Amino acid sequence: MANNQENPETTSDLKHIFSENFTVSKRQLGIALCAIGILAFIGLLLLDLVGGGREGGIGPTQRAAIALSIVLAVFGATLIPLGDKPA
Repeated sequence: MANNQENPETTSDLKHIFSENFTVSKRQLGIALCAIGILAFIGLLLLDLVGGGREGGIGPTQRAAIALSIVLAVFGATLIPLGDKPA
């Protein structure tokens, strides 16, 4: 039997984003963190190709930022399987 009433607890339906009952799910947070980490990793590696690191090579600050972006992506990836539970 189909239930036509909407469940206000559902967090994965995009039309609920602007409702007062919307909460970010662990899956959504994980996808966002993983995407930010991957984009930061790629951006930091491309920085040398563009010429941002003029002295050549990857310095200690850039290495720390790359490590942080990897940690962020891995942490985000661990949240994805937790599903639609509120974050």
